[in-house]
Amino acid sequence: MNRPIRVLVAEDQSAVRAGLVLILRSAPDIEVAGEAADGERAVELARELRPDLVLMDIQMPRLDGVSATRQIVAERLADVLVLTTFDLDEYVFGALRAGAAGFLLKNTEARDLLEAVRTVARGEGTVAPAVTRRLIAEFAAGPVREPKADPAVLEGLTRREREVLSCVGQGMSNAEIAARLQMAEGTVKTHVSRLLAKLELRSRVQAAVLAQELGV
Repeated sequence: MNRPIRVLVAEDQSAVRAGLVLILRSAPDIEVAGEAADGERAVELARELRPDLVLMDIQMPRLDGVSATRQIVAERLADVLVLTTFDLDEYVFGALRAGAAGFLLKNTEARDLLEAVRTVARGEGTVAPAVTRRLIAEFAAGPVREPKADPAVLEGLTRREREVLSCVGQGMSNAEIAARLQMAEGTVKTHVSRLLAKLELRSRVQAAVLAQELGV
């Protein structure tokens, strides 16, 4: 991106919010577009400011981060990167199903937070490695839940797109998928974009959850 990545910070604890803003402002390619202390204000500012990305806390007053994420994504106001102290499955799945493009824990190092913002701004979802492992482990544990997605949604995908979706479901990056499937990284990116459009998903992280749910 030639212009700075505009980020809205939604966090109810003022000290934590100030710390996040400080980290973001340390990067020359990132601009803090605004700050919100609760979920309702986050949605209002997203509508008003149209940032590239919202850095969203999960537990906030008036409207929780999952509900705020759902509204922001539904209105296509911005991508959402969820940042929280909780790595419990209910929060992870709730945020990702709401359309979050990424999920990181608050103990993430500053440099990793900045890189996550850049990754999401490029259109590539990001999930903390520890959370990715829990996502996969949750589904690998056996038939503990009914699939929330209809397998019929995959019928419009080509064989190659299904292969790419399977790799996305394993948490692989574009470079890793390119190496696994022996294709150019640019081609992988094209396949990911196409399968997201066909599946009507906002992010590759949603695609990863779908792949896990359907056992692709």
